[in-house]
Amino acid sequence: MTLTPAQRQTFTWIALAAVAALLLWLLAPVLTPFVVAAVLAYALHPLVERLAARGWPRLLAVGLVEVLALLGALAVLLLIVPVLVKELPLLKAQVPVLLDRLNTGLTPFLQRLGLNVTLDVASIKQWMAQLLDANAQDWLATALTSARIGGSVLLSVVGNAILVPVVLFYLLMDWLNLVQRVQALVPPRLREAYQGFIDECDAVLGQYLRGQLLVMAALATYYATALAAVGFDLAVPVGVFTGLAVAIPYLGFGLGLVMAILAALLQFGSLGGVLLVAGVYGVGQLLESFVLT
Repeated sequence: MTLTPAQRQTFTWIALAAVAALLLWLLAPVLTPFVVAAVLAYALHPLVERLAARGWPRLLAVGLVEVLALLGALAVLLLIVPVLVKELPLLKAQVPVLLDRLNTGLTPFLQRLGLNVTLDVASIKQWMAQLLDANAQDWLATALTSARIGGSVLLSVVGNAILVPVVLFYLLMDWLNLVQRVQALVPPRLREAYQGFIDECDAVLGQYLRGQLLVMAALATYYATALAAVGFDLAVPVGVFTGLAVAIPYLGFGLGLVMAILAALLQFGSLGGVLLVAGVYGVGQLLESFVLT
């Protein structure tokens, strides 16, 4: 079969795309920090350009923007860690109490339905205690084994944590030159169309990012305030985490809801407190769906 020039060109581009996809897949562990740094540089470079336009030295502008970004990431981690540190011991301490309440409330209800079911609370308590203790020991053993023997995951995380800020710094410093070099690679006859396409994409992405940041800030404020109003102890960390996590559709909200319900169950120990927290999240979902987005 004889291929036309157009068909040969099409197959050539398909083959090149397949090879590029295969290379990206094979080199994903190596390229990940560079991709993360490039995305962050795209999001942060407008701030650098604004500071530079106001007379700031570019080095100082880049340093300030990157430090603020790193502090923001650190703040998110500091919000998540206290939740886990506080909830895990509470879970271990409150599980027996919750099981007793469940048995007390569930047994009469089942008997009214004609079901003679009795929970073996003592066995369940023992099993849950063993499970939590075993999990803690397994996590510690796994962490120690990884750090002592393999160490590859730990080294990868530490390496990426160091590499991403370094690459981000150089990308922000040389962003304009990089953009100009990419534009120079485009054939002259296509540069006008290319520039129009890039400008349109940049405008759309910029509007989306700004809008998403405003939604996240509004929801973080709402959840933290509303949860505090119903007497929830972890209102600020859980509320702010939920507001930031809504950037991940459905999964972020679901994770925040599960964390809040679990913490409310451990704190209040009654259905009323859990319903109050669930109501806060229900109103928050309505605000996100019909008011903010």
